[in-house]
Amino acid sequence: MQANSTKAPAPIRVDLAAIFVSLELSRSKWLVTSLSPGRGEKMSRHIVSAGDVPGLLDHFAELQRKAEERTKHNLRIICIQEAGLDGFWIHRVLGREGIESYVVDPASIATSRRRRRAKTDRIDGEALIRALLAYSRGEPRVCAMLRVPTPEEEDRRRLVRERKALTNERIRHVNRIKGLLFSQGVAGYEPLKADRRKCLDLLATGDGRPLPPALRAQISRELDRIELLIQQIKAVEEERDAMLAAADVPTPALLLNLKGIGPEFAAVLWSEGLSRKFDNRRQVAAYAGLAPTPWQSGLINYEQGVSKSGNPRLRSTLVQVAWLWVRHQPNSTLSQWFRTRVMQSGGRYKKTAIVALARKLLAPLKNGLV
Repeated sequence: MQANSTKAPAPIRVDLAAIFVSLELSRSKWLVTSLSPGRGEKMSRHIVSAGDVPGLLDHFAELQRKAEERTKHNLRIICIQEAGLDGFWIHRVLGREGIESYVVDPASIATSRRRRRAKTDRIDGEALIRALLAYSRGEPRVCAMLRVPTPEEEDRRRLVRERKALTNERIRHVNRIKGLLFSQGVAGYEPLKADRRKCLDLLATGDGRPLPPALRAQISRELDRIELLIQQIKAVEEERDAMLAAADVPTPALLLNLKGIGPEFAAVLWSEGLSRKFDNRRQVAAYAGLAPTPWQSGLINYEQGVSKSGNPRLRSTLVQVAWLWVRHQPNSTLSQWFRTRVMQSGGRYKKTAIVALARKLLAPLKNGLV
């Protein structure tokens, strides 16, 4: 009987001429996992304090020095990290240092489908290295690398997102005031009206008493916050309108000329998606989370709906624009297509058809054809 022979691990291809590095980022530490030619399949790990960019660059230099001693080649570094709370500033720092850097969508990396999947920073770092190796070899669809926005594109989105946050905060204060008054039997008070202070003085409880002093003081402080939020929302809207007017492309102006689209929808569409560059219609739909997700296996073949894996702000706004399009553009080809589909299904799949209409609208809006 012949004994089993253990094969030595195959060495990393030196012709790739690179050191592959993954970064697992957290608030306290950065785990740096690296794979260098000349060391077989062995990966090394190193911990850097979070935010210590000089320490990270020094470690990269040490990796290059050791790899050059082993291979007699001056190897470049290819780095990968997941998109997360740290944003893109680390990617930009590495780019300025001449390091080839990628930011990957973590949901696009294949993982074990076991019910209880082991997950540690070490396992994730090694998975990132394997995905980067396959991507560098040119394997198709191994993962989805993000197209990192420029600082100007990233900053352009702040206005619409800040306005949404301020509006949500205003809603919370309004609901809190209405809840406090409802507990005293008072209904119909509108804190957003201009005469809110005067109306507050005239309120009485459900049993005919004046509002208690502490309750009146609390509601008055809530009104102070609402008035501050109203001022801030107005200032943000003025900056938003100035941004749309100063755009160096005609897309914002074309959006504003469409009936049913106002400054807020135009700003969301422009800043969240239409200002970015895409190679084809499929990329646009995937970014908005409107790409189809089929389920096909053997004789089973059905559509699960849209992926919902893209930009949620862009997707929800597009669906709202689709409803407005049907209302204000009833004679357009897309509106007629929508009505035909709804009539064919007896009016049962109106929501499904409006999402399909939003997907059909996205590419023409991106190209300024509507």
